Formats: sequence, C-alpha cells, structure tokens
Amino acid sequence: MDELSETIETTPSPNRQLLCSEYSVRASEQGSSRSWKRSPASGIVTLEHQVSCWATECIILLTFIVFQDVHVMIFVGFGFLMTFLKKYGFSSVGINMLIAAFGLQWGTLMQGFWHMQDGKILVDINSMINADFSTATALISFGAVLGKTSPVQMLILTILEITIFACNEHLVTGIFQATDVGASMTIHAFGAYFGLAVSLVLYRPGLKNKHENEEPTYHSDLFAMIGTLFLWIFWPSFNSAIAHVNDRPKAITNTYYSLAASTVVTFALSSLVDQRGKFSMVLVQNATLAGGVAVGTCADLLNHPFAAMCIGAIAGIISVLGFHFLTPVLASKLNIHDTCGVHNLHGLPGVLGGIAGIVVTAIQRTNGKSAQHTPGMQAAALGSSIGIALAGGALTGAILKLPFLGQASDKNCFDDSIYWEVPEEEKLHVVHSNNYDEQSRFEATM
Repeated sequence: MDELSETIETTPSPNRQLLCSEYSVRASEQGSSRSWKRSPASGIVTLEHQVSCWATECIILLTFIVFQDVHVMIFVGFGFLMTFLKKYGFSSVGINMLIAAFGLQWGTLMQGFWHMQDGKILVDINSMINADFSTATALISFGAVLGKTSPVQMLILTILEITIFACNEHLVTGIFQATDVGASMTIHAFGAYFGLAVSLVLYRPGLKNKHENEEPTYHSDLFAMIGTLFLWIFWPSFNSAIAHVNDRPKAITNTYYSLAASTVVTFALSSLVDQRGKFSMVLVQNATLAGGVAVGTCADLLNHPFAAMCIGAIAGIISVLGFHFLTPVLASKLNIHDTCGVHNLHGLPGVLGGIAGIVVTAIQRTNGKSAQHTPGMQAAALGSSIGIALAGGALTGAILKLPFLGQASDKNCFDDSIYWEVPEEEKLHVVHSNNYDEQSRFEATM
C-alpha cells in the first residue's frame, strides 16, 4: 500500500466531496494486507481523502438532522403549544405556519446581511437553521398577543421583529463576542419581552375581565400537550444546533438533564400550589420546557450534568411561580395581557439563562479556562437583548395600533370564525349561543 500511495494520481478538484463522488475506493482488512478497488473513473484517491470525505458527509448529515429537529419545533411544536384556546386552534396552528414560512425567508435576508461573503448572502443548512431561529422570536411574541391581532398585524410584526432581532444578535455575538449557543438571551428573552411590550401598547380595557373564549377545553389542552412533547423531545437539538461540532454532545447532554429536572420540579410544584393538590395542565404544558430555555446560554460550557439539572430545577420553580403569581399581577397592575404566558416560559427562564452564562463565564475565566468570553460582555448582551426588545416592541405596537390594519373587536377576539371557514357545527353552535343569549335577555326584561 505504501508503494501505491507514493504513486497515487488524483484528479485536480477543489471540492473534496466532488472528488469522492468521482472515485470509489474501498479498503478491506485481510490480515496485514489491504485490497484496493478502483472505480471506472481515471485515477485513485487516497484513503485519507476518502476518510475526510466521509467525515464531511457525516457532519453535513448530522447538521441536516438537527435542522429537521429545529424545523419540527418551529412548525409543529410552537403551533400546537398555542392550541389550548377552545375556539382559536385554526389560527394558532395556521397563523403560526404563515409567520414561520414568511419569517424564515425574511430571516435569511436579515441575518445574511451581517454575514455576507463577497457581497453575496450565503445560503446553506446552517443559514437555514439560523433563519428558523430568527422566526422563533416572532412566534414567541405571537404567544403574548395570541387571539388579539389580525394576520396582517402579525406579518408586520414579523418583519419588524426579525429585523431588530438580527441587529441585536449581531451586537451580542459580533460586537460583544458573548456566548449564547442556545439563544436564551437573543431568542427567548428577546422574543418574550418584545411581545410583552407589544401587548402593553395594544392593551384593551375591554379584555381586562377574562373573555369567554379565553379558556381551554379538555381536547384543546390535549392538542397543546402534543406541542409540548415535540418541543421537549427536540430541544436538545435546538440548543446544540449552532454549537461547535466538538461541543454538541455536551450541549445535548446538558439540555437533556435540564429539561428532565424542570419537568420533575414542575409536577411537584404544580401539585403544591393547587388548593386541591392536583396537577395543572397549563403548568405542565409550559413550565416543563423552562429548563431547555434556561440552560441554553451555557449549554456548551457546563462540564457536569448536575449543574444543568440545578439550572433546570430553578427554571421550573421560577416558571411555575410566575404563572401562578406574577401573570395576574402583570394583567391587573401593569395592563400587560400575556395570553400564553410567554413571560414565564421564555422571559424569566431566558433571563435566568443569561445570568447562568455570566456566572459560568466568570468561573471559567477565574480558572483560566476561557479567555474569549467575559462576564461583563455576557451582562451587556443580556441587558441589550432586554432593552432593545422592550424599545422595539413598543415601537412595533404603536405601528400595529393603526386602525386600518384590521384588528378584531374585543367581542371577536380569540375566535377562529373571524378569519377562517369553520365547520358547520361550530357555526350552528355560535348561532344557538347567540339566540340563547337574546332569549335570556328577553326573559329577563319580562
């Protein structure tokens, strides 16, 4: 084989993958000798080239698998998670799909603008993953205003938010050189506080008392749980998607155990905060995912799963208490109506993830393990993400408040029939309900 290697002739090609497609070389171990087989093409490639090509193909395949997982999270996970409202399932899944399909195209352009090569935007699997990431911010904000905005308003929000997100992400990763591999700060915290700012500006006094359609049914909660399970299963891929290849196993492991810890804590606390000691489907649908959000920033930095489990447990506690105590206060005192509770699933755990990133970076820097990332830049990244999100959300909310954008009336909020063709039985149910209300009012006057 040594003599053969010295006389190897290779076809000039700058692309190793193309080279591998031109030649087929197989080495089979037979004792101490190797037998080589050459394809009909002229020339032979060396074994090291073939191994290199195999490695490249494996990396591409693994990246594509991760992309598929993230894609499922965006279109299925987020969509079904918001189907808990009894008469807003079509819009939850349908508008989610519209936002995602539109947003990933706009995200490709906005993020590509900051990473142009020779004046061109590079489009590959990695850019597609980042496009899905940018879309996630708009979907998180969609949860804060779910049922209260029109499709046109959501498309405008998507354009503005992804544009602002791309600028903030460049500031965080390009200027501050902060680490945020799972995007706890740049996606989750940003999307949540952007949506809360929009919700504040679009606040409707008529919805202060809970709308009749703003509640789940047995079956709608079951559909929402499907979304939770898809997100839960694929979250390790989300947090490891843009990590360095060598750090992906660590990011996957840490996310895996953080999610498990937050799930156990959520079930325990859900029973404790309920007067009858029962589990809450709202908490199980959302707070079980808080561990994946919180561990995102430092998912590729933690060397021990126990640290990730601690972060996940704290995230579960914060999320449950936020749903139980903080959400009513935001609605009654600050006029922030958060339909899906994104503040408790994405906002607070995202802030926790940013703080965890500061602490872990400081510890590693003290031990001399990390000279690239500094606690100060991590803190600046967290502050900029929240501040830019609040300012951008307020500006976006002011634009969406323009009367010609087709915002539904208070009475028609949380109702699919305003924008969708619904089955006849649903229409009959609405008619019967209206007739019953009119008859009740008539009888009350008699």
